[in-house]
Amino acid sequence: MTHPPSGGSQTSRAPDPKPVPAAAPAPVPASAGALVPTAVPARPRAAWAVQAERLRAAATTEPGRLRIIGAVLALLVVAFGAVTTLEVSQRAAAADDVVGRSQPLSADAADVYRYLADADTTAASGFLAGAQEPRDVQARYRDDIEGAARLLVEAAAGTDADSAAGHEIATLNELLPVYTGLIERARANNRQGLPLGGAYLRYANQKMAGEMLPAAERLYAVETGRLEADSADARRWPFLSIGAGIVVLGALVWMQRRTYRRTNRVLNHGLLAATAAASVVVLWLAVGHTVARTELRSAMEHGQASLDVLNDARISSLKARANENLTLVARGAVLTADGSADQYETDYAAGMTTLKDRLEKAGRLADDANGRRPVAEAVEGASQWQARHREARATDDRGDYDGALSRVIGAEESTGQSFEQVDTALQAALAHEQVEFTSAARDGRGALRGLPNGAAVLAVLGAAAVIVGVNRRLSEYR
Repeated sequence: MTHPPSGGSQTSRAPDPKPVPAAAPAPVPASAGALVPTAVPARPRAAWAVQAERLRAAATTEPGRLRIIGAVLALLVVAFGAVTTLEVSQRAAAADDVVGRSQPLSADAADVYRYLADADTTAASGFLAGAQEPRDVQARYRDDIEGAARLLVEAAAGTDADSAAGHEIATLNELLPVYTGLIERARANNRQGLPLGGAYLRYANQKMAGEMLPAAERLYAVETGRLEADSADARRWPFLSIGAGIVVLGALVWMQRRTYRRTNRVLNHGLLAATAAASVVVLWLAVGHTVARTELRSAMEHGQASLDVLNDARISSLKARANENLTLVARGAVLTADGSADQYETDYAAGMTTLKDRLEKAGRLADDANGRRPVAEAVEGASQWQARHREARATDDRGDYDGALSRVIGAEESTGQSFEQVDTALQAALAHEQVEFTSAARDGRGALRGLPNGAAVLAVLGAAAVIVGVNRRLSEYR
């Protein structure tokens, strides 16, 4: 019987079976609602991020850095030119307004005031002359009314009706025909020898002094305020332009120093030309605006200040003359509020006090002999006028009305002659100061002319020079 070998004998082993690959998982049917993973496309990068990366990459090389610096410098120069052109254009426009708009309007407003006051004075003088007014008096009154009406029409055409000046012009246009109507009634009654004529004349004077002249004074104040505002705008320093110029010059100097340190070349012709162009603009800006400020300030502090004082003096003389005439017309019928004195005589004294005060101030403001001479003649005429007025009042107080009338409107040694001397001298002084103002204001405006266009052209040339200078350096790397 055969037995298997014992445990210690070597037995043969069957070979290990080959590994069976694992079966792929069965696909999940779509109906089972399983999520199928999909590929997510890469998010596109923002354009600015791409450009920023390119700039960072370019900044790692010297040519790239030169391109960036050149572009920035060119933009700075162009921005400097644009800011200078804009700011100086605004200053030049304001200076143009001073010469061509606001000062003429202020002068016209003063003329409206003077025409109205002179018309009132002339009407009273004509009334005192009797039933038949002298032709020259009638002509002067008519010229005053027509002159005031013409200036009011011109002012209304160039003024916003809703503005303060527009309201005053409308008021004067409404009151002017009312005033002239009262004057015509006074004349008609005077020709018939009726005492009602004096009442109409006094009422017309009240309308003029109480409503029309205050409106004309407010109109003058508005127009003068506009003139002062325009002058202040023209004289404001262009701080943005000056600051931009300093920044540009500093950047150009830094760039040239950088170039010198890296290349040992003293000059870069393009950068040097750009620096020269920027320097010219800054110097032109500083000098031109300084001259403009000086001339415009001189025009305001000497010319316009003198015009204001002289206009006040002339208006005061006209008012004083009208009140002097009305003293004889009313013959004590109009008293002060307390009943202690004649109202017109009191107003005459106040007007003469104001006249002397304004003449003293005008003499101090006059800065040459041609300006002081007519003011001195006006002072002399005012003193003579007061002396003759005292004689006329003394004559009237003695009961000699005809003698007093002769001393007021007579052909020889009358207060009327003294008034004419004062008025003629003030007219000459006003004409001189108007020429002085216009000359100084035009010089100020002229100092800014050409600067806006010049700054723009030089800025473009400076930017081109920067590009040329940087390209010169870039050509060394090719």
